[in-house]
Amino acid sequence: MITRNLFMQGIYHFQGVGMEKPVPLHSELSHYVPDGVVNQALYFRGGNSSGELIAVVLMRNGVPMRYFPIGAKGDVHVPLRVVEDIEGGSAIELYLAAPEGVNGTVVIDLGMVEH
Repeated sequence: MITRNLFMQGIYHFQGVGMEKPVPLHSELSHYVPDGVVNQALYFRGGNSSGELIAVVLMRNGVPMRYFPIGAKGDVHVPLRVVEDIEGGSAIELYLAAPEGVNGTVVIDLGMVEH
């Protein structure tokens, strides 16, 4: 079985529309899992330049799967101990939730593997 490492990475500007309203952060932060393949998210690292708490949300087919809160002017590293299989045919995306009107920059690094 061939294993392939995948990463969703980058530095992105954001403007919050509400903590209860996660929105897509950037089109680069989406991936379609090919049919016949299983994807697993292994870790998340993130940084937040704003003075408010934000959350990066891992979405599977438009439904929240994991929330990664990042404190004000903070960073986080989350090695995922509970790893779920994301079946082929699934769309995964990273969304961002931030308080309304809050502007900032977020650094994203989501590591995944497909087999």
